[in-house]
Amino acid sequence: MHTYSMIATHPHVRGGTNDTLVHCIDECFDCAQACTACADACLGEPAVHELVQCIRLNLDCADICVTTATVASRRTGSNEVSIRQMLEACAMVCQMCANECARHAGRHEHCRICMEVCRTCEQLCRDAAKTLAPRMQ
Repeated sequence: MHTYSMIATHPHVRGGTNDTLVHCIDECFDCAQACTACADACLGEPAVHELVQCIRLNLDCADICVTTATVASRRTGSNEVSIRQMLEACAMVCQMCANECARHAGRHEHCRICMEVCRTCEQLCRDAAKTLAPRMQ
């Protein structure tokens, strides 16, 4: 991904990147892809009716991860309070999705992988949120 180089060259950043946030942005995009793929794999399973909640959480998590990463990538006039709130919400949804995928991980490898990706994203969102000042710009 080119997240670091794009943010580092932004005229408002001038090389002073928040590396924890940059890493989190990449992980959010990766988590969104994993959740989308997991939801689709769940739809292909014979007992799809047992996976309805997993599919819903996968899709919710994917949407929230993409939105969080997109907003966090914008550095012009960024509002760290809003980004922090989004990171905290993203962490919560990643936790919920990981917990649901954990219920199916023993039977479905795609759920096991998604669970691991969601747990990593959850932690990175929490770490990145801590690096942001709780103030409006």
